[in-house]
Amino acid sequence: MRHRFAGVMAALALCGAMTATAMAQGDASHYPNAPIKLVVPFAPGGFTDVVARMLAEKLTPELGQAVVVENRMGAGSTIGTDFVAKSAPDGYTLVLISTTHVIGPWLYKKLPYDAIKSFAPITKLVDSPYVLVVNPKVPVKSVGELIALAKSEPGKLDYASSGNGSSQHLAAALFATMAGIKITHVPYRGSGQALNDIIGGQVSMGFLGVTAALPQIAAGRLRALAVTTRQRSPDLPNVPTLDEAGIKGYEANIWLGLLAPAGTPKPVLDKLHDATAKVMQGPEAAKALATAGLTLSLSSEADFGSLLESESAKWGKVVQDTGATVN
Repeated sequence: MRHRFAGVMAALALCGAMTATAMAQGDASHYPNAPIKLVVPFAPGGFTDVVARMLAEKLTPELGQAVVVENRMGAGSTIGTDFVAKSAPDGYTLVLISTTHVIGPWLYKKLPYDAIKSFAPITKLVDSPYVLVVNPKVPVKSVGELIALAKSEPGKLDYASSGNGSSQHLAAALFATMAGIKITHVPYRGSGQALNDIIGGQVSMGFLGVTAALPQIAAGRLRALAVTTRQRSPDLPNVPTLDEAGIKGYEANIWLGLLAPAGTPKPVLDKLHDATAKVMQGPEAAKALATAGLTLSLSSEADFGSLLESESAKWGKVVQDTGATVN
């Protein structure tokens, strides 16, 4: 019996070793065979969370395993991102990042991960402009009037963001610097909370994703003054760009993308990339994106990696030029 037991254990060990070797060599034929965790490093209800839940819903039948969204928010998206950086590189823990991912390293000097080297890019997903909005009680109807009001009362106007180091924070800091005004930052734990307090009048203004802002603008609960991209948003054709409104050269947008821990086998990354591209280009996803004011912007793994590097350089310069800090 002892010899038989030893033989069984040896066989199991050999099987495990063969599986590990196959994964190391990139055999993804049996991937996935367990649920996949999709981490959103922001609070529920925000822009990133909405896209993540749509993606998870579509990927579940495509991959044949449940894709479960888990919100791990805090510290400008760095808490949830660090969790994924330290997870096993097996394709079962992913993170949906935004532009904030490449801003954090410039604001948090002792991050426990490298925003580029600690991750394997899968694909970029979508692009969207921010829209500069004010509470309707703020007595301005244009960017010029907003700047004049801010200059007449330095520091009195405040702006909400989804958190210290978020892309909303930096978009507003860049605007303030280029406009030559002083406005006060009020960070929240997520974009949903920031949106609610702008609507409620607790905060004067903010740079919001079009996805969240559109219904509130249509209902008259927010007033749109400008969008942050070089071209007008097709969802807000009568709203000028900040460049058109007098802030020459201003440009900022939000993008979302999918990452895995560094070291994830290439065939696993390829399978995730192809499945994601397929479901995001499907008719239901296309309709949902259009309704949400999002532009599909898929990329190869390599191109997404290049984007991370170029965006890091761009926003690093914005941090240095604006003197933005975390509170």
